[in-house]
Amino acid sequence: MVSIVGAMTHHTREPMSDAQPAPKKTAGPKWETDARDEIRGALRKFQRPLQDLVDRDANEGDTRLLVTDFLCMALGYDKYEDLTTEYAVRGEFADYGVRIDKQLIAFIEVKRAAQQLNARHLRQVETYAVKEGLEWIILTNGQRWQAYHVTVATGQQVATNLALDVDLLADEPAPKKIERLFHLHRSALKRGTIDELWKRQAATSPQALAEVLQSSSVLDAVRKEIRRQSGFNAEVSDLEEILRAGVIKPDLLIQAGK
Repeated sequence: MVSIVGAMTHHTREPMSDAQPAPKKTAGPKWETDARDEIRGALRKFQRPLQDLVDRDANEGDTRLLVTDFLCMALGYDKYEDLTTEYAVRGEFADYGVRIDKQLIAFIEVKRAAQQLNARHLRQVETYAVKEGLEWIILTNGQRWQAYHVTVATGQQVATNLALDVDLLADEPAPKKIERLFHLHRSALKRGTIDELWKRQAATSPQALAEVLQSSSVLDAVRKEIRRQSGFNAEVSDLEEILRAGVIKPDLLIQAGK
């Protein structure tokens, strides 16, 4: 019987290829991996107790207990250093104030597990954020987690926009939930990943794209393309009117003089 070693010694060698091996995919920073691992493990652990809260229509107090545990076990917060319950805001109280390195960065409003989150709940915590000059508020019933960005500009109405929304009990692949929850993790929030997420969303929002379409440079480019395709030299003012009248939704139009 020919040994494996012997067989290998008589095997004809293939000529070496000039092609280099494909570079290995580099993992992200360790803190990102650790954060996602914490979230992944907690999602499995919290499924049953969360479903139980929803099924028995648990009160807000019981829901807060679960929310506190999730904030600590899944999202990396220290309940003593980072979280303040019943945070006083000029005579009123936010359910949680979130501090990172002693700096207040967000408020969390909690509703009972079976209650649907709505605009009234959002307005309540939005008021607290405006009073304290915060940009971020989180609305949750334990099952659903929503993060909103608050923009306050002098002489303008407060603008509060949804940045992320995740339902822990939804029939959705876990990686998608993890990717959104990641931005609420203490390590990510400390590094401002949610701010970058918001900037990307704001830059490509319907309102932002509507403004781009009405800009002079884009209108001029459209005019030139129409001339190239048809030979017709349209007026920029006519193109702008057509865009406003039939292309861009009325609620996205830039109001002249405003």
